Formats: sequence, C-alpha cells, structure tokens
Amino acid sequence: MVRPTRGDLVAGITVALVLVPQAIAYALLAGVPPIHGLYAAAAAPIVAGLIGSSPYLQTGPVALTSLLTFGALAPSIAIGTQDYAAHAALLALIVGVTRLAVGALRGGFVAYLMSQPVVAAFTLAAAVLIAGSQVPSLLGVAVTSENSLVAAVQALVQPAAWRWTGIAIGLAVLLVTVLGKRLHPAFPGALIGSLGALLLAKVVSLGVPTVGELPSGFLVPDLDLPWTATPRLLLAGVVIALVGFAEPASIARQYASADRSHWDPDREFMGQGMANLGAGVFGGYPVGGSFSRSALNRLSGARTRWSGVITGLAVLATLPAAPFLSDMPKAALAGLIIASVIPLLNPDPVWRTRGFSPAQFVVAAVTFTVSVAAAPRVQWGVIAGVACALAVHLWRELGLDIETWRTGDVLNVRPQGVLYFGSAPLLETRILAELADHPSLGRVKLHLQRLGRIDLTGALVLRAITRDLARADVPVEIQGVQPHCQRLVESVFSRDEVGYTRRPENDLAQHHHVEDTDDSSPRPADA
Repeated sequence: MVRPTRGDLVAGITVALVLVPQAIAYALLAGVPPIHGLYAAAAAPIVAGLIGSSPYLQTGPVALTSLLTFGALAPSIAIGTQDYAAHAALLALIVGVTRLAVGALRGGFVAYLMSQPVVAAFTLAAAVLIAGSQVPSLLGVAVTSENSLVAAVQALVQPAAWRWTGIAIGLAVLLVTVLGKRLHPAFPGALIGSLGALLLAKVVSLGVPTVGELPSGFLVPDLDLPWTATPRLLLAGVVIALVGFAEPASIARQYASADRSHWDPDREFMGQGMANLGAGVFGGYPVGGSFSRSALNRLSGARTRWSGVITGLAVLATLPAAPFLSDMPKAALAGLIIASVIPLLNPDPVWRTRGFSPAQFVVAAVTFTVSVAAAPRVQWGVIAGVACALAVHLWRELGLDIETWRTGDVLNVRPQGVLYFGSAPLLETRILAELADHPSLGRVKLHLQRLGRIDLTGALVLRAITRDLARADVPVEIQGVQPHCQRLVESVFSRDEVGYTRRPENDLAQHHHVEDTDDSSPRPADA
C-alpha cells in the first residue's frame, strides 16, 4: 500500500465531518441506538481502506443498507434496544462473511447478475420508503405503523400535532444540503446544516424531539451476540450482502473508468466483507459504499485508500465527545436523510424500460410493488424481482423459432434460439408433425447454425430424433453445429450412430462463417 498524501489527509477529515451526523441519522433509520452508527462509521472505513481496491470508495453507514437492516430486524425485535443492536451486529457479521466468501471464491461477477430493471426499481422503491420513513420525524409526530408509507400518511393526517419548529429546522437542513451541492459538489451542506441545528438546540430550547443521550466511549470488540438467531437472519444477510454491493461496485467501477485504472470486483467484495466484519465485531451494523461521501472524498483531493483509513480514525477520535451530539434535533437528521435520497427519487430509469422491453417493465413493476407493499421487509422485493426476471428469461428461451422447407424428399429444419430442456421438445414435435403431414418425405436435414446454445437435454433430444427416425427408415443429417456445442452433441452419439452424419471439422468451421445455410438445400424461394 502506497504512502498517504496530503490530499488523503484533507479528504479523510472532510468526509469524517460529514459522516458523523450521517452515521447518527442512518443509525436511527436502521433502528439501532445512534452510538452504534458511530461505531460502524469508525470501524468500517479503516478496514475497507486497508483491504479494498478503490482509492475513492468511502465505506460506512448508508441509507439503503440501513433500510434493509430495519426490514430484517424491526418486525421481530424492539427498535432502539440493546438486543436490537446485538442482532444488527450479528447481521453485519453474516453480511461480512457472505461478501468475503464471494470475493475469496472469485465470484465478484455476481455484482453484474442483477438485471438493471430490478436494480432500478428496487432503488426507486427504497428511496420512496426512506423518504416516507422520515416524514414522522420531520413533523415531530408519533406513529404506530412499521410500513414507511403508512407511517407517513399517519403523520400527515395529524396537522394539529405537527411541530413547526422542527419542520423549519428539518427543511433548513434539507435545503442547505441540496442547494449547497448545486453551488459546488464539495460543499459540506450536510455538515453545515446539522451543525447549525445542533448549535441552535444548544442555545435555545426548541421543544422538539432530539437524539437523546449518547454515551462516550471507544471501539471495544464485543462478540456476546445472539448466535442462535443466525439461521433466522441468514437469508436477510445474504440479500443485504448482494444487493448492498451494487452501490460500492457502481462507485468503484465509475471512478476506475474515469481514471482509466483497474478495478478488481473480487478484492472489493473482500474489502466490503471485512468492513462489515469489523463493524459487527465492534458493535456496528451492516455498512456499504456511499455515493455522496465517495464523491466528496475524490473532490477533496483523495489519491489513495489511506483517505478511508483517515476517515475512520477521525470518526474514532470523536467517540469520546459523542455526548455533545445528544441535543441534535431528529428533524434535522430527517432532513439530512431525505436530502441523501432525493437523487434516487427518479422514476425515469424504470419508466423508460417500458419502451425498451414490456416484459422487463413488468419485472421492474413487480420489484417496485412488492418492495413497497412488503415494507419494512423490503428484501422480498428483491427476491420477487429476481424470480420474475428469471421467469421472463426462461419464458423467452422457451420459444424456439423453427423454419422448415422441403427439397424433393428432404425435410429441411432450421431452429433458431437456444435448444435446452424447455425448448427441445418443440423441435421434436415439429419434425414429427411435418413428417406426418408429408408422407413422401424420406430424409431429414437439421441446420443448427442459428442455435446459440445446446444443453444436455437438447443434445439428447437430437439423439432421440435420429434414432427414432432411423428405425422408421428416415435418415437424419445434422449440420452446422456451433463449435462450442459440437463436443457435447457428438458425445451423446455413438461413433457408428445410424442416422447421424458428421461433417468434417474444417467444413463445420467453414459452415459456421457462411450465412447460416446449406447451398445444397435451397429454400422454397429457390426451388
């Protein structure tokens, strides 16, 4: 690891000043006591900076992972309790082990496996839910529903209970944060807004809900966790590990492209895994990569991964002074969180899918609807979206376009698509139907140039066709098998297979480059 630069020092401290209020805000969003957000904010950047691959990626508490944590724990555990915090730390360990395992097994490619409609729809749903969850805190109204949107409605229909002072503070923080970025991307609006609200609360009795007592302390390893809850949290942990990696993967990929530098997804998976292990061991909760803090880090002069380490150390230095933050108005933190998700409240990426692919728009719609309806168990939205995407993929591959034409007594058959277990029976059925309709046909020629893939079932169906027709004195010639499928197809036939004609390998290769036809078998227009 190269030596840190002066830019790393400046950037690391700058990001830390923004991270402290964000860590408290995101901890409340996740349902853990605020001090545990600071624990995660101190431990995670240090570990990620030492192990990750991106010099700009800032790891720590983020809105999306906080929402997923809340969804995994809130339905069954009292929010804000030490028991809740212990389960959150265990969840961080599960996330860490999952990501570490993926990276160690060189499975970083899974960062690309979730389809864009699923990612876009879930991101939009998460942004809506996160913004909705902050409405009660912004208005200063107590609610009972766990569903973010229902809670927002409950708060909105009680105008008599609104605390206008808190609303003014929250909106002020929101405006300073949003408008500050328009002045300059590195403008520390989150820091200025939250610090201003804190100092105002110190000087004037505002009569609004505050964060409450924050203990001073230091990072201390604590593995006294509810280990028996591991099976129950396993699915949620895996979902958070995979879904939550979309953010750091996107950040690292974007900056690597801008700098024309190398990015290693496997190493980043391991770095994010170790960061979550660090957060869990020291009493934090699941963490991820932050777009806004990573951008601030880069704009502030970061050049190496030391900037993340410095950020963690700077947050660590603030832990003894944590009680000073006890008077922070919750409305100010609500404004901070809403400001962070405003860029994500953009339905265009989902809506544009409708014009590109109606089927993929359905996938996006299912993901969004289930995510919102299942809140706070938003992980089911991802699961439903992935399942729907797989179903659409299988449905599309099930269709096999089969072209047939006759040349004398020869039935020519040319399938197009993928010959796999779902589509192979269609080929057999079509051939038998053509032979039944035209008894004078005495031979079958299969042109397979347009088959992009053949699985084992497809190859076995080809063998079954040749053997069954050979017994009926109808020889079959198979031509144009793609080179990457040839070994599988030939492996299921015996060397002296009756009815299967092998073309010489060089002829097959030549055939692969010719416009998917056999000159000896003209199509109907040529006959």
